[in-house]
Amino acid sequence: MIAVVRAETFYLPPSNQPGTWDLVAPAERVFRWVELRQQRRLVPPDGYVIGQNIYARINHNRWVADCPCGSAQVVTPADPRMACTECGYGWVRLIYPDDPAAAEASVASELPHERNWWHPDDPSWDQPAAPAEPEPEGMELANALASALLAGTPPTSLASVAEEASR
Repeated sequence: MIAVVRAETFYLPPSNQPGTWDLVAPAERVFRWVELRQQRRLVPPDGYVIGQNIYARINHNRWVADCPCGSAQVVTPADPRMACTECGYGWVRLIYPDDPAAAEASVASELPHERNWWHPDDPSWDQPAAPAEPEPEGMELANALASALLAGTPPTSLASVAEEASR
């Protein structure tokens, strides 16, 4: 089985420097990783953005969180915070499910690129609409007759309404 990717397995040091990031907290490894790949100096923020939380989700088999600026990064339940390497948004607490392993298990049967999970309370999740329940058989005719009566159709014309509804 392919495990869901977390920050500690995504943001890794260069192959010629194994183990050099072992003492760096998983949420801070993104700063080292971006420095290496973009060749720009980044300093993690000092403090937290008070009163702000961001929901983490599984997106294409990775735990990710979105910054309000539109950037996103791979995150981990082992260090539930993130700070943006793009806009400099300070440390923000991440909200995970009570049991992240259960969320990972719930998508395990999908192909990795189809593994997506959202926190049920996340307001940014476009939840699919519940499927409409089919009307009991014969309700189309009853609805058509009721609509015709409410619209003022004379009772003598209801037979033609019933015939049309049953087609």
